[in-house]
Amino acid sequence: MSTRTLAVVSAGLSQPSSTRLLADQLAAAARDELVRRGAQVELRVIELRDHAHDVVNHLLTGFPPAPLREALDAVAAADGVVAVTPIFNASYNGLYKSFFDVLDDRALVDKPVLIGATGGTARHSLALEHAVRPMFAYLRAVVVPTAVFAAGEDWSGGGPDGALRGRVLRAGAELADQVDRRPPATGPADPFALTTDFAQLLGRRDD
Repeated sequence: MSTRTLAVVSAGLSQPSSTRLLADQLAAAARDELVRRGAQVELRVIELRDHAHDVVNHLLTGFPPAPLREALDAVAAADGVVAVTPIFNASYNGLYKSFFDVLDDRALVDKPVLIGATGGTARHSLALEHAVRPMFAYLRAVVVPTAVFAAGEDWSGGGPDGALRGRVLRAGAELADQVDRRPPATGPADPFALTTDFAQLLGRRDD
C-alpha cells in the first residue's frame, strides 16, 4: 500500500476560520478518495497565520526561519496540495501570495493542486479564475478543473450545504485522481547535490 502526502495550505487570518474549515473539507474529500483507491494518506496542514512574520522576514532577508522552512519543504515534498485563501478586494490575500512567492519556483511543477476560496458573498467567486488559477498556472502546477468557493450562506447549520458539499466531493475526487496517476513524490531537491562529476565540470572525458 502506497503512502501519499497532501499539503493543506490555509491563509485564513481569524480563528475559527471558514477558510480553514473549507481547506479541511477539501483535504478530507481527497483523502477519502485516495484511501478508497488503496492508499495511505498523510495530511500536513499549514496555517499561514502562524508563519506570517517568518514569511515577511524571508522576503526581506532571503533566509527562512526553521518553522517556515519546514512548511515550504512540506509543500515541495507533497504528492498534492490543497490551497485555500480568503478573498480580499477581488483577489487572494497578501499572506497567501507572499507564501507562494517564497516557495521555490520549481516546487509546484507538475504537482496537482486543488484551489479554494472563501468570501462574504458569491460575487467574489470569480477571483478563483481570474487571480488564483493563473498564479498556479504560472508556477506550472496542475490545477484540477473544479475550484471551490464558499460564501457565508454556504455554511448553514455549521457545515457545508448540499451544493457546496457536492463541489467539495467533486474537487476532492479530481485531486485524488491526479495524485493517483503519478508516482509518489520524492521530496524537495537537495540544492547542494552534485548533478555532474568533477571531470565533467573540468571539461574532461575519459579516452
